[in-house]
Amino acid sequence: MKTSFINEDFVLYSNMARKLYHDYAAKMPIYDYHCHIPVSEIAENKQFENLTQIWLYGDHYKWRAMRIKGIPERFCTGDATDYEKFEKWAQAVPYTLRNPLYHWTHLELKRYFGIEKLLNPNTAKEIYDTCSEMLRTPEYSVRNILRKSNVKIVCTTDDPLDSLEHHRKLKEDGFEIKVLPAWRPDKAMLVNDVTALNGWIDTLAQLTRMDITDYDSYLDALKKRHDFFHETGCRLSDRSLPTVCAEDYTPVDIASIFRKIRSHAKLSDSEQLKFKSAMLVELSIMDYEKNWTQQFHLGAMRDGNTAMFNKLGPDTGFDVIGDFEIAGPLIRLLNRLNNQGKLAKTILYNANPRDNELMAALVGTFQDGITPGKIQFGSAWWFLDQKDGMTRQINALSNLGLLSQFVGMLTDSRCFLSYSRHEYFRRILCNILGSEVEAGELPGDMDLLGQLVEDICFNNAENYFGIIFS
Repeated sequence: MKTSFINEDFVLYSNMARKLYHDYAAKMPIYDYHCHIPVSEIAENKQFENLTQIWLYGDHYKWRAMRIKGIPERFCTGDATDYEKFEKWAQAVPYTLRNPLYHWTHLELKRYFGIEKLLNPNTAKEIYDTCSEMLRTPEYSVRNILRKSNVKIVCTTDDPLDSLEHHRKLKEDGFEIKVLPAWRPDKAMLVNDVTALNGWIDTLAQLTRMDITDYDSYLDALKKRHDFFHETGCRLSDRSLPTVCAEDYTPVDIASIFRKIRSHAKLSDSEQLKFKSAMLVELSIMDYEKNWTQQFHLGAMRDGNTAMFNKLGPDTGFDVIGDFEIAGPLIRLLNRLNNQGKLAKTILYNANPRDNELMAALVGTFQDGITPGKIQFGSAWWFLDQKDGMTRQINALSNLGLLSQFVGMLTDSRCFLSYSRHEYFRRILCNILGSEVEAGELPGDMDLLGQLVEDICFNNAENYFGIIFS
């Protein structure tokens, strides 16, 4: 029986790389400042019944690969049994060679379950039964998986209308791993669907017990929720957009547009852009005034397959890399905020690899000389979250900025077993540095290199986000 290729020196191709990883990177805890894991499942300390539930539910990366292999939808998102879905995934795995899913799958099997065998149709039943039995034990409750992963902090992704009750429960329980909300106000500016936006605004009005009669009262209600998030420990926000909007507008323009929204009138393209531009400025100023960090995930084209979107909804594996204009609007937005003295700490992520150098160069333009790495080029995101993508992001940041100030990896996942991706990132980082030492391009100074590795793995994030761990 073939055994796993995931050995202790996986992706570490030099003695220096191995030393940097084993002596420095491996021991560092995880600072997961952006993810999509359900906070309700942490609060209830969920116990998964089987491997399919923790591994395949909601994982559009795996669904996408299964569809490409020709596996019918009922085994991805449909009514097949949990084991039938797992069996089909096991059939697909051998065909994912050179896709990051092959690495992730076997890394997770080894790290969490001690399984050395390769997953394929012949091993599927044994692996499923073994892992499922382990998952049903207290050692594999959600909270214990986080402990096993050496996680110190988790920042979830939360709509401004969320009650945050689960975050409060975790704090009341005294759970030693900090689980904090992150403000995701995308729905507050969805002007392409005025009906849905008005429903969202009506709920906001009920929640805040405020009459939202005009744009100013809308901002006041949002600020009230922003205050509530801050009181619950939130220190980060996030926007996921094709590209930012940075049109010129006047207060009179936005007041008029908001009246049209509330009267359910259709907005012109120009009015939509102006409203989004104004909202991005106001939301960014809210973050600045509370010393939050704002994140912009840019460049993904959502829901390209409208037939499947209408059938299954968003986040089901039908998004693509977009080719939007990124630099011009982003510079105008950041410059506008910077000129007002209201530019918060900012992390920028791109979905298109063509934008790596663009982002790496752009972040150097708005540093303030006070906050180390104030504007960050974020880790390789989504379609780029793989060995080549991480390497290219690290190289672009190194060439055009300071790798030493990088806040490092995040999970950006809905799966509790995805924390092994931090190990994957750390191995890739150490391999890049180790290879350049071996080539004579970097000094073999262990104190210098070891500190760099530890900082990128954890210390920089701890210092940057300013969240107190007491």
